[in-house]
Parts: sequence; structure tokens; C-alpha cells
Amino acid sequence: MLKINKYVSSLFLSVFVLFGTTVGSTAAMADGEKFVLISHAPDSDSWWNTIKNAIGIAGEQMGVDVDYRNPTTGDLADMARIVEQAAASNPDGIIVTIADYDVLKGPITSAIAKGIPVVTINSGTREQSEMLGALAHIGQPEYDAGFGAGKRAKAAGVTKFLCVNHFFTNPVSVDRCQGYADALGVDLGDQMIDSGQDPTEIKNKVMAHLRSHPDTDAILTLGPTSAHPTLSALDDMGRSGDMYFGTFDLSGEIAAAVKSGVISFAIDQQPYLQGYLPVVFLTNMSRYGVWPSGAINSGPGFITKSNISLVEKYAGVYR
Repeated sequence: MLKINKYVSSLFLSVFVLFGTTVGSTAAMADGEKFVLISHAPDSDSWWNTIKNAIGIAGEQMGVDVDYRNPTTGDLADMARIVEQAAASNPDGIIVTIADYDVLKGPITSAIAKGIPVVTINSGTREQSEMLGALAHIGQPEYDAGFGAGKRAKAAGVTKFLCVNHFFTNPVSVDRCQGYADALGVDLGDQMIDSGQDPTEIKNKVMAHLRSHPDTDAILTLGPTSAHPTLSALDDMGRSGDMYFGTFDLSGEIAAAVKSGVISFAIDQQPYLQGYLPVVFLTNMSRYGVWPSGAINSGPGFITKSNISLVEKYAGVYR
């Protein structure tokens, strides 16, 4: 049995009490259900390691098998086919991101029509999840998270920014940038760039934008994939610590930059919960027919220099 950290243990204990079982319960270990989690992330996106860790721990604790699947390059048409393949295997439940509602609507609703319980996580909205007929959505309201980041930037005096979008094909990524712009009271326009996934390309695009827009005084990156090359770009340009820099999500490198003051904040959507809770909920529904009411917002939370010490040791594992 793997240990869980103190940060999440009280939440998980309450979940187990709610469903009338405990981690060590024989009944909870007996059935061996099979679940599939399907993400939109390419293999290169290390942020998903926390969710992989979460489903591994949940699977061991609940006595179930959880298979992680994803499109190797992040292609959403491939993701749709993966959802179809997963449904054809008749699992006890599917956990899936709504990376693009229009692309994934058909495969997801077909799975639900077959009687397969579906939980949506991470990308997408509560409203989209409900329209699909999913049991619940566990994730972060992305526009609200971006808006919250923008409010902090406005209070710091920011007027022009760069949003480095490394997963532009996912509509909710634009919601993050749009929320930031709306909080500042400015048009998004060319302040968002489609950076792609390649670190060198991201770094070059960030440097090119900053050179052509020298009055840019803030940067928002949408996760480690774009944050790490952006940190390198600022370092090469001699502008580390000179920009109001915020990012979504956490990694060891981001945590170090928050501690040093180069990054002002990191938005924590608590991905561990996005992987862990669906497995727990689906298992208990399969065995006991119980289900919590409503969607669950796993974030946003803001990690700053003042509280980074509380979470940095869990970066990339539980946070």
C-alpha cells in the first residue's frame, strides 16, 4: 500500500468515510474493475506525470486496474479514435478530457450510450460535461483562472502582456489567455502566440515577440511545456526578474523560479485530484451505487513565494 501525503490524506479519508469503506477494506479490494483514463496530452508533456501517479495510487488502494492512454503527438483526431477503442473494450468506466467538444462529442456520447460511466476531467467545462451526459466534471474553470491571474497582474500595474499558448488547438487554452486579457481590460489580439510544443521553437518565438514588442511588461505561460523555455528565453535576454511572470501549473523548475522571484505565481489546478478522485468515485459507484452530487472544482489555487515551501517537495508527484 502506497502512502499518501498529509495534504490530501484528510480529503481522501472523508471520501472513504462518505462511501462507507476504508483504504484497507477487504470489500473495497475485491472486484478488480477496469477503468481507462484518456488525455489529450502528447508524450512530451511531463505535467501529466502527476495524474499518472494519482491513478496508480488510486488503482492500488481501490484494487482496480486503470489504464492511461493518450495520442502520442497530441493529435485530437487520434484521441477520438482512442476513446472509441476504449469504449469497444467495455471498461467499467472512462475518464476523459474534453480537449475539443466537437471532435470528442461523438465518441464520448457513444460510450455513454453503451452504458459505460464517463467522468470528464481537466479540459472542458462543467456545461460541456453535462451536455455530453457525463456523470461529473473534475477540473478547473479555465476562464476564471485566467481572470484571477489577470487581476493580480492589473494590481501589479501590468498593461501589455504575452500569453504563451503551447496547446493552441485546445479551445480552453484560449479561455485562460482571454480571461487574463479581460481582467486587464485589454484586447487579447496578438498578445497570445501559438508557440507549439518544441522547446527550442517556444524559446525563439518568445524572444522574437519580446523584441518586436519591447513594451511588454508581463508574461503568462500555460504550463511547464511553455514555462521552461520562456524562463530560458528571459535568461538569455537578461530579463529574468524584469517581467511580471505568471504561469499555470507547477514543476520543480517552476517552483525554483517562484522561490527566486522570477515567477510571481503559479496557478495550481491540483491535477492529483483530477486523476485520483474519478477512480475512487467510479469504483464506489460500481460497487455500491453511490455518487456525489455536482461538479468538483480542483482549482485554481495560487502558489507564490510566501507559500511555495508548503508544496514544492510534491511538485510533479502530488502537485
